[in-house]
Amino acid sequence: MENTTIDVGHVKKVLEVALLTSQEPLAPAELKKLFDEELSGDTLRRVLEELRADWEGRSVELTQVASGWRFRARPEFQRYLDRLNPVRPPRYSRAVMETLAIIAYRQPVTRGDIEDIRGVTVSTNIIRALEERGWIDVVGHREVPGRPALYATTKSFLDDLNVRSLDELPPLDDLGALVETAGEPAALPVSQESQAEPEAAPQPEPYEDMRRAAAA
Repeated sequence: MENTTIDVGHVKKVLEVALLTSQEPLAPAELKKLFDEELSGDTLRRVLEELRADWEGRSVELTQVASGWRFRARPEFQRYLDRLNPVRPPRYSRAVMETLAIIAYRQPVTRGDIEDIRGVTVSTNIIRALEERGWIDVVGHREVPGRPALYATTKSFLDDLNVRSLDELPPLDDLGALVETAGEPAALPVSQESQAEPEAAPQPEPYEDMRRAAAA
């Protein structure tokens, strides 16, 4: 049973220092390990919400993502931090963006499903690159001849977009810009598909093909 005399102020300070110093989001189960006394889920959430309110209006915010809770710089201040590490933002080929959009909005899907929607063969390099980036994974196999792998997005993908669940995925109009600024600065390899179009300068509707692909 949870200790009814728990020092909420102390709990908040412990959570704060753990979250500020962690490189990755911390799940509730991990946060509970910080304390000798048993901490209920309701109490933990209440204290986390209080901590989030304490940081409201500051340059750093406490957010909840798919893998747990973490502190991050507010988006409006990111451009200043970028000056400390002026790397070129990652760029993704249209083939990569279309494939990721189809998996994100139609999951779980097989490679054949993606090819049927896109109308071209999906390069193994694209699937491998998205897997290595930690954004997609095999979640099962379709029970048809050959048992093709079923792909879905991961918690890491949701974490990088700063959302808690698939229900919070942004509109397709916004997905491209968020993906290109999420996570590590290293770009995914450009697709080697013979039928995939090369990188091009931004157009008025740069993700029109991605929207069409996922909505097909």
